[in-house]
Amino acid sequence: MKSVDTIYNNSSDFKSFATGYLDHLNELLSTLDLDKLDQFCQQLESLRNRGDKMILCGNGGSASTAGHFVNDFSIGTRSIEKPFNLMSLTDNTAVITAIGNDYGYDQIFKKQLETYLNSGDIVVVISASGNSENLIKAVDYAKSKGSFTIGLLGFDGGKLKDMVDLDIMVTSAKGDYGPVEDAHLVINHLMMNYFLRQSHDKSRANAE
Repeated sequence: MKSVDTIYNNSSDFKSFATGYLDHLNELLSTLDLDKLDQFCQQLESLRNRGDKMILCGNGGSASTAGHFVNDFSIGTRSIEKPFNLMSLTDNTAVITAIGNDYGYDQIFKKQLETYLNSGDIVVVISASGNSENLIKAVDYAKSKGSFTIGLLGFDGGKLKDMVDLDIMVTSAKGDYGPVEDAHLVINHLMMNYFLRQSHDKSRANAE
């Protein structure tokens, strides 16, 4: 698998690097398993119909992706009659630092799930490496409660690939965080835009 280091080493300037990077990102996106993405969409639709919620978590750039999902699905889909219910475990600094201080950083998501996770909720972990200990503990806890788990993963999937019920892989060279995180955001925007337009269709149909 080509890496960003290889692309850089074969580049003579920024423009040639940008061309190589964007071509590489396109290659990664072309390998996405659309059947698994469709399963993800079906899980979201079922979740909305049940009135349950999707809980997301991740570290670093993946933490912001979790919050981005919440924004786009809770607000961006404009589904007023039957909204999506999402929450990110990465967005409350006071809670995260309190748990990290009292129990350890590896507990910051599991401890929140102990409070927020209800029967029927889905837990989504976002990780390029698939090996973050706090995400592993979150999935362990979620599965112990019977929750469906989804992983947005990269590299070779790490430990989480075999733990989650549905793995959405962006298979890439290890260490290439940027392209993996880019692809995770594309997945978010891909699904959000589908549901946004689906919501518009339903609104027009109800108005007729």
